[in-house]
Amino acid sequence: MWPPTHLRETKFHLPFKTLQNMVLELQELGLSVMEDIDLCRTLLAPTMTNVPAKKYDIKVVLSLVNNYENFGGKKQYVDWAKDQGQSTVLTRRNSLTGIAYKDDPTIMAWELMNEPRCPSDKSGKTIQAWITEMASYLKSIDGNHLLEVGLEGFYGASKQPSNPNFQVGTDFITNNQIPGIDFATVHAYPDQWLPGSSDENQLSFLKSWLNDHIQDAQKILHKPVLFAEFGKSLKSSGNKQRDELFNTVYSTIYSSASGGGAAVGGLFWQLLAAGLDNFRDGYEIILSENPSIASVIAQESQKLGKIRKMYARLRNIEKWKRAREIKSRGNNNGN
Repeated sequence: MWPPTHLRETKFHLPFKTLQNMVLELQELGLSVMEDIDLCRTLLAPTMTNVPAKKYDIKVVLSLVNNYENFGGKKQYVDWAKDQGQSTVLTRRNSLTGIAYKDDPTIMAWELMNEPRCPSDKSGKTIQAWITEMASYLKSIDGNHLLEVGLEGFYGASKQPSNPNFQVGTDFITNNQIPGIDFATVHAYPDQWLPGSSDENQLSFLKSWLNDHIQDAQKILHKPVLFAEFGKSLKSSGNKQRDELFNTVYSTIYSSASGGGAAVGGLFWQLLAAGLDNFRDGYEIILSENPSIASVIAQESQKLGKIRKMYARLRNIEKWKRAREIKSRGNNNGN
């Protein structure tokens, strides 16, 4: 949802006012979670006049590695790890707040890698072993935060017919069954995965893709599923088609969440502030330029927000009931 800036790699810094406006726009839309790669130094610190995500009740999903070379790629991270390692990120103490990242409540979850793939081993064994090792290692350092893999949702041997026409060495079922993985993720780019097909066929695929993963998360994984990236490029479609895709994703998530299902939310790719033209890729959402999609995002996010508040109240009621039962038993034992 956020442009990966890679502060260490490119030395690119978002202007303070731009960052502040983006965070405020998220709050106004009712969004509570965002995904990022390397904005942690800025967003987790009370810079200048306190613009951190914490102030606006926004949680951050931080990805530790990006798979793609145009954003640094695995090799860049391996080079950094030779000097410092993953644990340096987890245990790094914020220079302004004094809070170690592994203890920071602004972070909702860690992501092992953005869209991990291993096409050289389509059996899935390489990715499975890597996730198993990394999940165990990360949890040994940070048991406070949730952890997800960063998967696109492709199936391996477990359910190949549900895939688009390619294999990347991952498997939605077996990868997310690994101990330490707390919730599953799915991406959805029908325009990329089904090039040349009609908007109707892409939408039909999307509906099946969403429902298959919700059902598998609920009935097989018994874990929540976050639709962590979705979008449709305006380079190959119009605003009407993109609005329809967003409506489909959000309404499917809401239908599941409102019934206590596995779907817990959606993050679109990508929100930009005006002036960040270098990051335009066809998928960008600039709210001032796209009022129709801004309206869809706001309405659907607020609907999901109401569900979140409802479950929070229910949890508080259950806590109150348990506390009263414990107190009652204690009084009875004393008599």
